[in-house]
This record gives sequence, structure tokens and C-alpha cells, in this order.
Amino acid sequence: MDRLTAMRSFVEVANTASFTHAAENLNLSRLQVSRHVQEIEDWLKQRLLHRTTRKVSLTAAGEIALSQCEQILNQTVALEMQALEGAQSLSGSIRISAPIGLSQNLLLDAVEHFVDAHPQVMIDILASDQLAQLVDDRVDIALRFVNQPDENLIARRLMQVGMVVAATPTYLEQHPPINHPNDLLQHNCLVHTSGNKWTFFYDNQPINITVKGNLRANDMGILCRAALHHKGVLRLPRDLANPLLKRGALMPILSRYHLPSSVIWAVYLSRSYQTPLVRQFIDFLAERWSQDLI
Repeated sequence: MDRLTAMRSFVEVANTASFTHAAENLNLSRLQVSRHVQEIEDWLKQRLLHRTTRKVSLTAAGEIALSQCEQILNQTVALEMQALEGAQSLSGSIRISAPIGLSQNLLLDAVEHFVDAHPQVMIDILASDQLAQLVDDRVDIALRFVNQPDENLIARRLMQVGMVVAATPTYLEQHPPINHPNDLLQHNCLVHTSGNKWTFFYDNQPINITVKGNLRANDMGILCRAALHHKGVLRLPRDLANPLLKRGALMPILSRYHLPSSVIWAVYLSRSYQTPLVRQFIDFLAERWSQDLI
């Protein structure tokens, strides 16, 4: 019996509470995973899992075995990491979930540099503004704009990203001036489907404005394109805004008012061990995105 492989199957079943999900995540058949768990139980001479048609849960012995198996697997990962430090290249695949706007810009730029350095690595990007289910979608890393990540996940802070309200010089020349957030009520605002309530702060006091406009989209890229065609005012994150502001395609509005910022976190299942490739990619993002965009 390959005990490390059997341990991986047992840990995956314990973490996902499902033989089916574990099999999918490990690219094995359900029968193989079931046999691996049975082999671990035979080896330890203890029942580790309660199995029913609807639910899989750990026994008391399983709780202890899970902790010990994870320690062993983490030690093997650490050994692999040490070996990789002297290796010429990485190989393998990573599945990453990220918001659409982040995927199309900062993440894509980072991925291109990473695969240039490691051409044997394959990266699968799941671009969506819907939060991915890490188990169901077989995601290794989820990048999320949140101020406080889910307590059931392990999270690593990557970068703080500010927000800015902007429009093209042409739009601003052709429409009334915007000196106060309330002035936005007289303008066509390009709204993300996540919400049309824009919050500003002045002297630490919030100003909440419910904006309106004739275009809504769940993709910030669509709203940016409309804004660049002089169709309205846009609130967008700094990772998208800064290149457009730098070349003068957009102009910032209401700069003396503060907009809440968000933090990009890399999150993954709390009880899963990381492969060396996943760990190195997260380290790469943390180093590349070490400077906040605010």
C-alpha cells in the first residue's frame, strides 16, 4: 500500500465530507478513494469515518488520525519545497477563481510572468464575480475582494485596492459639474450589478448615495468601455483605473472624498495542505502585489 497516497485520499474525504468530491479533487475514481480509506483503516485497525448514504463524518479516532495524517503530508510538502528550491522549473497545474476585472488585468499579467518563468505550469482561471465553491469547483486558490475572509478558510492578505469615481474629459465637459456626491444624482452612473449604493467619507462621516443610470453590468470591463465612450460616471477599483487615469482617458471626480477600499485575499480550504506549486504561486503573488493600490 502506498500510505502517502492513501493518507491523501483519507484527508480529502475528511475535508470535503464526500467520497465523490474527494475523488474529483484527486482525479481518482470513487472506488479508488474508498479503497484507500479502507486501507488506512485496516492499517490503523480503527474505524475513521462514519458512512451513511447522505453523510460522511469523522469518528473520534478519525479526528486524531486526520491531524496526524495532515502533519505527515505537510512534512512531505516541506521536503518537496526544499527540493524545488534548487530545481530549474516547476510543473503541474493550478485552478484559480477570481473576479472578472481582476482576472483580466492584474491576475492575467501576473500569470503571464509566472508561466514565462515556469513554462511547464498550466494555470486554469475561473473568472467570475460569483464566489466560487472551492470544493465543488475544484479551486486551488480563490482570490476575493473582502475585508474579512470566511473564518472556515485559510486566507493570506495580498493587496489593498482603493476605489475611484471617474469619467472621461469629454463627458465632464458636456455635463454639469460634480463637486459633491449628491451631484451624482443628476448624472448617468454606470453601475455594477453588485449594487448602486455608493458610499463616500468626508471628515470620517459617511455619505451614502443611491445612483442611477441606463447601464448595469456584472463585468467591470463592460462598464469601463461604456465610460470610455463618454456614456457616464463610473466607480471602479484602482487596479483598473490607474492605467486609464495615467494616460488621461479618465479623470478622477470627488477626489477630496474618501471611498472605502477592499483587500485582495488568497483563500483556500482550511484543512487542506498546499502543494509546493500552489504555495509558490501564492508567494509569487504576495511579492508581486506587495504594494497597495490606494
